[in-house]
Amino acid sequence: MQRDGWLFPGQHPMKPISTRHLHRIVVEAARAADIAKRVGPHTLRHNFATHLLEDGIDIRVIQVLLGHAKLENTAFYTKVATRTVRTVTSPLDKLGLFKIGEVTPG
Repeated sequence: MQRDGWLFPGQHPMKPISTRHLHRIVVEAARAADIAKRVGPHTLRHNFATHLLEDGIDIRVIQVLLGHAKLENTAFYTKVATRTVRTVTSPLDKLGLFKIGEVTPG
């Protein structure tokens, strides 16, 4: 791929494939992977953003990569995965006031 080329180049490297062709490729790849859900190119975009978020990439970096002017648009495309939610530590847990199995006096 050329430095300034397209992620999905057409017959000429400096021109992209058509959106219709890209859609067919994504649908066929999903079918080959036995994915029953309805998919399209935007599915790739959502998953790309979600995986970056799960890997700890700052949402503002993801915003730039997706080409969004507003952070709200990026937040719409990123699904917060269960794994990410589970890693969040409550500020109350950081205080260390309560420990599991411990009875507080009173």
